[in-house]
Amino acid sequence: MTVLVLTEQIDPTADQVIALLNQREVPVLRADTSWFPKCLQVAGEMVNGEWVGQIRTQHRQVALSDVRAIWYRHPTGFEFPEGMSAAERRHAAYEAKFGLAGVLWSLPVQWVNHPARQADLYKPTQLAVASRCGLTVPDTLLTNRPDVVRRFAAHHPAGVVVKQLGFASIAEEGGRRALYTHLLSGHDLEDLAGVEHTMHYFQAYIPKTHDVRLIAVGPHQFAVAILSGSDTSRVDFRADYASLSYSVVPIPYQVAKGVEAFMDHFRISYGAFDFAADSDGCWWMLECNSVGQYAWLEDATGLPMSAAVADLLEKGPS
Repeated sequence: MTVLVLTEQIDPTADQVIALLNQREVPVLRADTSWFPKCLQVAGEMVNGEWVGQIRTQHRQVALSDVRAIWYRHPTGFEFPEGMSAAERRHAAYEAKFGLAGVLWSLPVQWVNHPARQADLYKPTQLAVASRCGLTVPDTLLTNRPDVVRRFAAHHPAGVVVKQLGFASIAEEGGRRALYTHLLSGHDLEDLAGVEHTMHYFQAYIPKTHDVRLIAVGPHQFAVAILSGSDTSRVDFRADYASLSYSVVPIPYQVAKGVEAFMDHFRISYGAFDFAADSDGCWWMLECNSVGQYAWLEDATGLPMSAAVADLLEKGPS
């Protein structure tokens, strides 16, 4: 029985898990959806209510019935032949998505995580569910009204940050620019031009002692304290990885139970949770990324996160 890993060409996190599966002699087919249709081909026929067929790459072919688990890591977009018009590419992409995804989604396998769960994990939904699950969340505002932003800021003297609801980077000429969490200054609040053009995500700033990334894999939870060593990384640790240091920390009981309830609600088996820990020992839940990174934390601490993922994939469906 084969594990299908859907991810981009360069993915150190996937590399570590695949290496463990290879050591255990678990067959693995690694593919990226960008290989479709040139280097990734699929044939599926409905037989007695089930899809029967094969997934084929340049190097391997696997029967659909032989897939025990699918790890939906970081697959990238389909790449179609040159010469197709923009309209043809859009149409082909929709057909590929509904056809390829439709066949894979129907398979009775262990998903980590099922792509349908991605839409469920919109951040506003996450925060509401997290609160109901007993996790502590910061005061949050979603709006396109500058006057409401100023009123919100007036009630939070420790400060207010603006964050991204979706992608953490933006495409610009010459590449992509990272969009980090930003602590609003007095000048920012005076000039909120542009807020009215779309929804914006504001949160009360938590005066934290450190960040925590908690990796939940099936029944296992691993927590790492992330300590910033520069002003640049203090608001958003992603802004200066070189200044960070790490340590393994125990997980408060209420947090562990809340994370478990959160994952049960969304029916996910993997989640990378970010918390801000304050001087009172409270862990403020910021978000959960269902495909969030952990490899650099495993390298720094030795926590067996990849082994837990490999266990889940090797086991297959319950």
